[in-house]
Amino acid sequence: MTITTGVPAPTHHTPLALARGFLTGGVIGTSLAALVVGGITANAPLFTAGLVLPVVYGLLYFLAGRPRRAREAAVVPRTALAMIEDLKAVGGESGDIPVRFDLTVVPDEGAAYRVEITQDVNLVDLGDYRPRDVVVVQYPADRPWRVRIVKRPTPEWEDRAASARLDAVPEAVRVAAPPAGCASGFLLLLGLLAGAAAVILPFRSDLLDQDDTAKPPSAVQPSVSSTSSTAVVSSASGTVALGPGQSFLDRGELDRAVGSLTRGEDTRRALTVVVQERLLSVVFSPTETQAPGLDPKALPYDRFPALVTEASTTLGIRSPRSWQIVTDRLTGPVVIRVVVTGPEGTASLEADGQGKVVRRLPAR
Repeated sequence: MTITTGVPAPTHHTPLALARGFLTGGVIGTSLAALVVGGITANAPLFTAGLVLPVVYGLLYFLAGRPRRAREAAVVPRTALAMIEDLKAVGGESGDIPVRFDLTVVPDEGAAYRVEITQDVNLVDLGDYRPRDVVVVQYPADRPWRVRIVKRPTPEWEDRAASARLDAVPEAVRVAAPPAGCASGFLLLLGLLAGAAAVILPFRSDLLDQDDTAKPPSAVQPSVSSTSSTAVVSSASGTVALGPGQSFLDRGELDRAVGSLTRGEDTRRALTVVVQERLLSVVFSPTETQAPGLDPKALPYDRFPALVTEASTTLGIRSPRSWQIVTDRLTGPVVIRVVVTGPEGTASLEADGQGKVVRRLPAR
């Protein structure tokens, strides 16, 4: 990665950013552990805290970021000409489809550079963009990799783009967002483990005695294992782990796994369904709570591979390292979140209960 002279140093490793990563991991770990432990031990206050904590933290995180967003919004973006080196449609099923552009940006002041962006383009306007065409772009002065093509430039810039002839620049001057690095990821994981431990340790005796003393032996559902997968089911949760060389994105694998956890019970509701490459986790709704829950057998599992592919290829993650699908219905309709992590950071998209994408959050 090459950054042009004058661009501020990345802020991913500042003490504030690292502390924020640790705190975010702590909130995630505490919330998930509170939901699981509260459901197993029938502790309604703890279960409720697991629902409320991420909401409160999200609100505080949003409010704390308002000054930074206001400062960024106050910066007048720079306008420049750019030449399209290459473009490729990378997905989408609606009128606006994401298109990956490889651009040579030529500012009026400063050196030209290469950048790759993804921007939604209407199908009707897709024919207006071709390789070697000159377009008008804007970008923040301190973040030259955040280039956006101006769809309706001013007449002056439109005339300049129509008459300009730009030369390509080599790959050596390509600009990209600075990677997050491993320190923030390590602190996020450390915070997650610390948050989970803070909830589990005080209730460890209740967790160990719950199934043995509160229920007769016949009420505990046994583990089911085979050569290809292992399922562990209790009254509050269930997990299925696949063997090597398998994936839950394989056709029919999720339907079979969910069926092994629900045992054919049509009325069993779930709070969350989490899918990873070879691990499925389901937290069932406690009978003592009024949480709406969701039907784990009614989810659009046939859409999950396409959602993972779209999140891995259209949101700025060039080399995906891991993915995770989290489905819940804590408040309102069913929400399916696909989170993909790579060297460029974390990107996600959200879909509704039918698997239709309703929101995209590119890597930052």
